Amino acid sequence: WRPQVCFVLCLLLTVCVSQEDTIGDLKKLISAQTGTRWDKIVLKKWYTIFKDHVSLGDYEIHDGMNLELYYQ
Repeated sequence: WRPQVCFVLCLLLTVCVSQEDTIGDLKKLISAQTGTRWDKIVLKKWYTIFKDHVSLGDYEIHDGMNLELYYQ
């Protein structure tokens, strides 16, 4: 029997976007900084999974807000 080990990796990124940009645009900027394919990135806040075609303003995402980043 081997104990299961879990790691939590915190990654702090700063990107400059506007309220009119979409979640897909934000993912592409994150992808450019991390080297990860943008279509493999999932952005969440609590239980809400953000959809690529919706703007940041529609989700009320503003300056200094923290989002959860997952890889699928």
